[in-house]
Amino acid sequence: MVGTGTAAYAHIPVSSSDAAPGAESAKLVFRVPTESETATTTSISITMPTKTPFASVTPEVKPGWHVTIDTGKLPKPTRVGEFTLTKAVRTVTWTTEGAGIPTDQFDEFALAVGPIPDAEKISFVAVQKYSDGQVVRWNQVQKGDTEPEHPAPTLELAVASTDHSTRTADWLSGGALVVAVGAAVVALRQNRRRA
Repeated sequence: MVGTGTAAYAHIPVSSSDAAPGAESAKLVFRVPTESETATTTSISITMPTKTPFASVTPEVKPGWHVTIDTGKLPKPTRVGEFTLTKAVRTVTWTTEGAGIPTDQFDEFALAVGPIPDAEKISFVAVQKYSDGQVVRWNQVQKGDTEPEHPAPTLELAVASTDHSTRTADWLSGGALVVAVGAAVVALRQNRRRA
């Protein structure tokens, strides 16, 4: 997927429609714009967090791009869902087999990951390489309201589904109670008429 309008995407955001704390898996999408006026994007590397590693990382296959996966040892054994990890995927890199992402356009790169950690947000590091040799590291964590020049791709996780489930269960219980009371009233009236 390639689109225009780089000005609206002056960083590399990450999004997901199904990532929630504790979910078994989710699809993450990184939107990569080419901000150079003279060069194309030829490579994008996404580094996984070590504090909240994933037991499974599967990159999307993209026509025209070659993908490599680097696995490394974690600083310490980490419990992730039902797994205790001592090593995990550290970096996924897509390298163009053609011209890459043209100037003033963007492309999207996806990862299937899981399980999702019980956290409010997950930050990654992205390294973008251009055809003229320029390298941009998107690794700065935002502090306060001011966005840094090269913000790290950060995924804000959805509210835990248990809250939604609880509200739904409460609503259904309330509805069932109303129906039960209504049925009791109807039965009582019928009994009075028979008497």
